[in-house]
Amino acid sequence: MNLNEAFEKLALIDMSWVVWVLVLMSMFSVAIMIERAVFFIRVARTRHVDVLERLEKTLASRDYARGAEEMAQQRGTAPAVLAAGLRQVPYGPGAAEEAMLGVLVREKLGLERFLTFLGTVSNNAPFLGLFGTVTGLIKSFYELGYTNTPDMKSVMFGVTEALTTTALGLIVAIPAVMANNAFRRSIKGILTRTEELSRVLLTHARRNDFVAIPAPAGAGTPDAGVEAKKEKKS
Repeated sequence: MNLNEAFEKLALIDMSWVVWVLVLMSMFSVAIMIERAVFFIRVARTRHVDVLERLEKTLASRDYARGAEEMAQQRGTAPAVLAAGLRQVPYGPGAAEEAMLGVLVREKLGLERFLTFLGTVSNNAPFLGLFGTVTGLIKSFYELGYTNTPDMKSVMFGVTEALTTTALGLIVAIPAVMANNAFRRSIKGILTRTEELSRVLLTHARRNDFVAIPAPAGAGTPDAGVEAKKEKKS
């Protein structure tokens, strides 16, 4: 196959599928934007100041179990992370920190849900549109060069159709870029505020140095049990 035959086959390929792919990408992008916008609006209902006040009251009263239950009933990343930390405060600051880090990883995955698709659309939609434009121009110029009496109206229509794919690619990509950046800024703010609250909790735990796990009622302390065994042996 020579170069002319390759150009001929490329020019005969119908590139209308590029438009349909861009349309589908746009539809999925809009659906994700709406879903993520609703999600972040619901998360934003939990005010940072309210969570901080509730945390300070819990730390002042040292009723960690009740505070964890109250935090778990609230919606948002910060309450979920703090609930995990409050449950582990009696076991020491290290346990509380690890518990909060584990929940924070899970919450971050939920916050970033579907954003990879938006990033993919924003990065690749213009190139896909450009691909449709290039192939459309090849088709138009092939018709112009290999036809004895080319129809200029048909050629110009083909050029216009080819350039439309680039415009469509930009129309799909620009909203995806804006939404992706806005959502990621929201995530950064949520994680920063959550980090602040978790540091407040860890400061309280380290200041009080909770290192002893409360023994079950009636079981006594571990040292008491050891002493009792020694007395039996003697």
